[in-house]
Amino acid sequence: VQLQASGGGLVQAGGSLRLSCAASGRTFSTHNVGWFRQAPGKEREFVVYISWGGGRTYYADSVKGRFTISRDNAKNTVHLQMNSLKPEDTATYYCAAGTRLSGNANMYEYWGQGTLVTVSS
Repeated sequence: VQLQASGGGLVQAGGSLRLSCAASGRTFSTHNVGWFRQAPGKEREFVVYISWGGGRTYYADSVKGRFTISRDNAKNTVHLQMNSLKPEDTATYYCAAGTRLSGNANMYEYWGQGTLVTVSS
């Protein structure tokens, strides 16, 4: 599975962005997908995951109620809708795919290259 994240950019606080994670490979629909982010000088942190069928999601407390993850297996794509963005959401966002459903980055076998989100105050 190869992943490519896109959709990052510069947005003002309170604004919205929609990130996409496009996958290649026939087995994508059987993989769980997680989004992680890493701010400059900080460790990578879990944001959200979605199960392979889309029936299970789990959000980090810091984004709950503001971010929404969805997936379209027919298009091999996962989306992350980010609303009410805050300056502390500034980070490079990575999508990852794996066979285990987890908030632990080490459980994911495949990673995209990351897309930068910058939220100005």
